[in-house]
Amino acid sequence: MISKRIQEVEPSRTVELTNRIAAMRREGIPVIGLNVGEPDLDTPAHICRAAKEAIEEGFTRYTPVMGVPEIREAIASKLMRENHVEYAPDEITLGPGAKQCIYAALLALCDPGDEVIIPCPCWVSYTEMVRMAGGVPVAVRTAEDFSLDLADIERAVTGRTKAVIINTPNNPTGAVYSKESLEELALLAQKHDFYVLSDEVYECMVYEGRTHVSVSALSRDARRRTVLINSFSKTYAMTGWRLGYLAADREVVQAVNVVQSQMVSSVNSISQKAGIAALQGSQDCVREMASEYDRRRLFLHERLNRIEGIRCQSGEGAFYLLPDVTDYLGRTYNGKRIADDLALAEFLLEKARVAVVPGSAFLAPGHLRITYAASVETLERAADAMEAALRLLEKKV
Repeated sequence: MISKRIQEVEPSRTVELTNRIAAMRREGIPVIGLNVGEPDLDTPAHICRAAKEAIEEGFTRYTPVMGVPEIREAIASKLMRENHVEYAPDEITLGPGAKQCIYAALLALCDPGDEVIIPCPCWVSYTEMVRMAGGVPVAVRTAEDFSLDLADIERAVTGRTKAVIINTPNNPTGAVYSKESLEELALLAQKHDFYVLSDEVYECMVYEGRTHVSVSALSRDARRRTVLINSFSKTYAMTGWRLGYLAADREVVQAVNVVQSQMVSSVNSISQKAGIAALQGSQDCVREMASEYDRRRLFLHERLNRIEGIRCQSGEGAFYLLPDVTDYLGRTYNGKRIADDLALAEFLLEKARVAVVPGSAFLAPGHLRITYAASVETLERAADAMEAALRLLEKKV
């Protein structure tokens, strides 16, 4: 008998869709995948060379739970240099990806029934990881421009509130939270005594003159209450290497290490060597990738807004757009009604052979999440196919 806890957890919609697309492609059905939050660019060569050297040197055994000292020292230097916040190496620990670090932090912090506030739209896994950790996810809406609504967050605070999870730059909206809003959030955390879990995996992908701000850098109290989570996956196109990290107050990190010691033992030793090379090598590759994503963002934003009935904000970071498609809901095709964004995403997969994620997966009904981690040529083909398919839908009477 499957546990009630797992029966109550929703499977990841993005992973389910990825599996379905893979099956379609195995059957010879061409699909343009704009559904996966994954760089389409290759891991930089100097990082790959470091991994090969690690293998050739026999660096293939278990490491300490926290990771080898060299990578934690490199992360500490990076956080001081780029995020303007100081952490000692023993206030940093590794995990097989940022997702696992977030889950480990929730397991370390949450007692059964503790509430975790999540500004929405949000990444698909936050709510379910809170549930798996025994907590209660509490969704609050962001403002119309997807910025934090601090008043709504404060109204959601109760005596059981343990944390707020934020993601800036944001998946799926592309919003970049301002320093002023993060300062206000830090003051709320101090006033009501809760943690801030700050997911910063898209920190290097900011556009239109925006600047990424780490909430932990804002004050001594903010640092004490913040669990900073980051990853090598997006910044260095290393999704398959499964390497993330967490930085927090020493007491929190020690608790997380208890979880890690029983859950993962240690992170891939070869990936750790690659991570050191990533942090200590030239960052030109990071800037070049961000510049390319920005070019794609501008193209796709303009192209989507030329499709009748679609309204799309430009996004300020990450590599996603979240167009509003409510104008198409309720339309029909061959007598079949497109009731919601799930049905519309299914229609586009079947008729346009373009895979996008329904916004409902991110608590954003009436929207579609589209990644622009694809070439401009691919984005153009996808947008053309989507527009042609949408024209087939009969307008509501």
